[in-house]
Order: sequence, then structure tokens, then C-alpha cells
Amino acid sequence: MAEVSLEIRNLHARIAEGDTILNGVDLSVPKGEVHALMGPNGSGKSTLAKIIAGDPSYEVTAGDILVDGQSVLELEPDERARTGLYLAFQYPVEVPGVSIANFLRLALNARRDEGDEIGVMEFYQKLQKAIAILGWDESIIERNLHEGFSGGEKKRSEILQLLVLEPKVAILDETDSGLDVDALKTVSQGVNAARGPEFSSLVITHYQRLLNYIVPDVVHVMVDGRVIRSGPKELAVDLDSKGYDWIREQVGV
Repeated sequence: MAEVSLEIRNLHARIAEGDTILNGVDLSVPKGEVHALMGPNGSGKSTLAKIIAGDPSYEVTAGDILVDGQSVLELEPDERARTGLYLAFQYPVEVPGVSIANFLRLALNARRDEGDEIGVMEFYQKLQKAIAILGWDESIIERNLHEGFSGGEKKRSEILQLLVLEPKVAILDETDSGLDVDALKTVSQGVNAARGPEFSSLVITHYQRLLNYIVPDVVHVMVDGRVIRSGPKELAVDLDSKGYDWIREQVGV
């Protein structure tokens, strides 16, 4: 059996002192695999992504989140990132005054021991390789993080960060949102370049079109705050043609 990289066990959560959103999510992503999470609006997909990353706006009332077998529930967001978790946001934020290059070097060094900071040459080699994969001009690294970027540029920047930081587990929250076909192909190319035996990813999406380019090992379907079906990549095609009411009827929810 493949070693599990990300495991969600019977996760229940709510908005802090508010409504319950997750109603017992069970989901696991083995090392080396890319899984897709699909579901209708309001099903809890983005909430799950934020809770995995440690968003304090939500309260976990039951269950657990494990990375490489270790619970991360008690860890702050930056501590979770140091375990190898990475979240590509649905709506990436702008950070004025901080260049992409400086941000990425700081992020890499934050995961290293003091005195073991990445060298300048090694860092720029990693950065140049990632830029080449995404077909970007090197001048992009001198721009402030996401400031003045188009929606597509922000999503491409998130994948650039993924390639440079090389996390163990990447959560991609609707990375395809608002992208045209060319941008979608570029972003997918970056995600596929990150795939490897030590890398796992949960790709959250509404649409099957993304999964034409990032082919998942498993597709999970979330409805009403829990995963109601998991299956092969063909499940996404069925959802695209039949919608979610079809699968609700099948499982009786």
C-alpha cells in the first residue's frame, strides 16, 4: 500500500462560532498521486482547503488532518507550511513592496535550519528552471508579488511558487478559475512538472476541463460538506455530462 501523504479523518468544521460547513470529510492522498476534488458551489471545497492550511476563520470541531502521519491541527499556518504544505489560493493576494524573488528566497530559507540558507546561485538556478517551465520572462521575478497582475498572471505566479518551493503536499484551490485555454495549459504544465514520487496534490475544481490537462489518479466528489463518492478519472467526465444531481440520487443524499 502506498504511503499516505495527506489524510483527512472524519473532519467536522464550522465558521468560528457560526454555521457548520464540513460534516465528516474522509479523504486521503498517497505519496506520488494527484487527486481531484469536485462538487457544486457551497459544498465546502474551498473551506476544506483553508482549514488544511490553518485559516483561523474556521473552527475544527471533530476529526483530524495529518501530513505524513502527523497531525497538523495544533500548528499555526506558517508551521504547517514548514511541514511541506502549500496552498495555491483561489484569489491570490497582492503584496506591495516585496518582489517575487525576495519572497521566494525568504520562504525557502524559512523551511531551512539557521545557517543552512540557500545560496544565491542555487536559488536562481531553481528560479530560472521554474520560469522556463512556465514560459515566463525572467523580469517577472523583480515585480512585486501579484501587484498589478492579471488573474491569469496571479495563477501562474502561484504555480511558480509551487515549483520553486517543492512542497510535499499542494492544495490547488480552483487554480483554473478565470483562465483562458492558453493560461490553463501553462498552469497545468507547471503542475505536471511538479509531479514525482514524493509530491502529492489535491486539485479543487468545478470543471472537468482542467482534468484534461492535469490527469488525476482519483476523483473525489464533495456534497454538503462530505465526500460522497471517490472513483477513477472517468468520474469527472460523468459529472461534466450528468451534473451533481445524478450522483446525489445514486448515493441517496
